[in-house]
Amino acid sequence: MRGVEDRSDALFIYVSPESFVPRDHPLRPIRLMADKALASLSKEFDEMYSHTGRPSVPPEMLLKSLLVQILYSIRSNRLLVEQLGYNILYRWFLGLSLEDKVWDHSTFSQNQERLIGTDIAVKFLQRVIDQAKVAQLLSKEHFSVDGTLIEAWASTKSFQPRDGGRQSRVGRNEAVDFHGKVLKNDTHASVTDPDARLYRKGKGKESKLCYMGHVLMENRHGLVVDTRVTEATGTSERKAAAEMVKNIPGLRRVTVGADKGYDTEDFVATLRCLNATPHVSQNDTNRRSAIDSRTTRHPGYAVSQRIRKRIEETFGWIKTIGTLRKTRYRGVDKVSWYFTMTAAAYNLVRMRNLGIGIA
Repeated sequence: MRGVEDRSDALFIYVSPESFVPRDHPLRPIRLMADKALASLSKEFDEMYSHTGRPSVPPEMLLKSLLVQILYSIRSNRLLVEQLGYNILYRWFLGLSLEDKVWDHSTFSQNQERLIGTDIAVKFLQRVIDQAKVAQLLSKEHFSVDGTLIEAWASTKSFQPRDGGRQSRVGRNEAVDFHGKVLKNDTHASVTDPDARLYRKGKGKESKLCYMGHVLMENRHGLVVDTRVTEATGTSERKAAAEMVKNIPGLRRVTVGADKGYDTEDFVATLRCLNATPHVSQNDTNRRSAIDSRTTRHPGYAVSQRIRKRIEETFGWIKTIGTLRKTRYRGVDKVSWYFTMTAAAYNLVRMRNLGIGIA
């Protein structure tokens, strides 16, 4: 018998979002780990907000909304708030009932700006790492470093002379002929995003306005333990790597795997001063490598060279799922904050795959 479409809407509903989410849904362990990390940041949240005035969007709910945005590749705050209005899974993750009203996207963005001006993303990443440490997922001795380009939210057309000789604009998106023009970071800057720098990955590659994101990965399970975002320069990868290695807790000697771009005498010497063995890939093309047989003869060197390539999986996830191939934010501080949050989200997914948070 053919069914008849019933267009009458129910006046009341007596179920909670919990009943709609399967018991084995992959977001369940992620929510458990996120809630645990956010609960440990309650004191920091208290210090960020005034005790008087109108209540704001709860910071815990705001950060969990950003996790949803990262995990499901939602491209804007406006679209995120729209989907929070009708997506039951997202409401469940945030702890909203079906009747709770969702805030406006402008309110969400204003409250997000308050968090971006703090180090809460770094602390959230550390709380996630602490859970991995309790579960004995982290290596205390073996690490890898690498950097990747993050395209800035600015066009090459915005790259104008610093001396005020800006080209007059005709129309909203006029054609510009760059043939024969010399564009240098020393003499030019983007009027859209002054922190972005013109950079190219290698010979034959096009130059783009971009930032450089850096990751320190532990080698046991490929979890991110530290991050940096810097201006894109030829030396920023090695400088950021040295900073992150310096911040590794403990006094034990560690190994640090890296690609050929880190094979310089200064960087190798810096690592050794930091009580770290440089397991850097040898770059001996028309030059002498700073890594000799005293390092390469050990079996651990070959292991580090094999494991360090796993860091590319991290960058791939951050750029595709985390939508950071091209950032939506302007300025080093904002890009760095969101990059760190995306790395924390990657860790949550990775830890969930390793069985953490699953009853």
